[in-house]
Amino acid sequence: MTGAIPILEIDRISVHFPLAGGGLFSGPAPVLRAVENVSLAIRPAETLALVGESGSGKSTLGQVVAGLRDPTLGTLKFHGQPMGKTEWRAARKAIQIVFQDPFSALDPRMPVSDLITEPLKIQRIGSAAERRERAAALVAQVGLPLDALNRYPHEFSGGQRQRIAIARALAPDPSLIVADEPLSALDVSIQSQVLNLMKGIQEERGLSYLFISHDLAVVNHLADRVAVLYLGRLVELAERASLFAQPSHPYTSALLDAVPRIGRGRRRRGRSLSGEMPSPLNPPPGCVFHTRCPKVQAICKTTPPMLEPAPGRPTHLAACHFKE
Repeated sequence: MTGAIPILEIDRISVHFPLAGGGLFSGPAPVLRAVENVSLAIRPAETLALVGESGSGKSTLGQVVAGLRDPTLGTLKFHGQPMGKTEWRAARKAIQIVFQDPFSALDPRMPVSDLITEPLKIQRIGSAAERRERAAALVAQVGLPLDALNRYPHEFSGGQRQRIAIARALAPDPSLIVADEPLSALDVSIQSQVLNLMKGIQEERGLSYLFISHDLAVVNHLADRVAVLYLGRLVELAERASLFAQPSHPYTSALLDAVPRIGRGRRRRGRSLSGEMPSPLNPPPGCVFHTRCPKVQAICKTTPPMLEPAPGRPTHLAACHFKE
């Protein structure tokens, strides 16, 4: 998989939100920098996980990948093709999204059959009979009974609704699914079922996932590679096994140290996060993590670190002056 040609390339993407304010005497309007200069590639049939605290820019970047939000700067390529408006229209069926909350993601006025066939109608895929047949096959694939097609979202549990959302995303036969916190709104007992369903579908169809999550235990179970975002910046990118075994950025180390483990006592000294994430309206100079970093030195406060390989690990990248 390492040498595979990327299915999607994200090149120096930034997303800025100008806010109200500013004027002749107060200066320019403030700008919220949700994502800043992020470059990533997603390979065929792999799961790339995006992790970080709330407010780190994960969902905003996912919306850009899914075509729901235009970037302020940067470009995307799908199968090597730069993505403009014309290319996005052609790629709509190939890139789908599963949202966090299955209760608000499904129109309560539509039966399941219509929810699943709606993207097929929009893309003008198949006849009415073929769309109904595909909907029946998809509800079976996600583990729901055939009579689910005639029922409405309110008649299902949260886990069942997320299965319906997955079936809808699969309807146009995509090659990439953006999964934005797809398990966080579900009971823990249901999360593993949906997670195993997603893994099985990926193995069967050769799908790629951009899997957005704050739950590192889930990421460790599903991801092939992991990208860590902090304040909209990419601070670490590595194969899952390398990142979990030996993180190179202090922020990643702190995130991993916060994951509960059976039989473990206190967290290691100096690893837990202190303080709050700075505002994306006024990010710190130098390394954006320096205000919370236990390893901070003078250079960290003035000079932004480059995203570069960790010592002895050419595919393990970290943006830190003092990589572990």
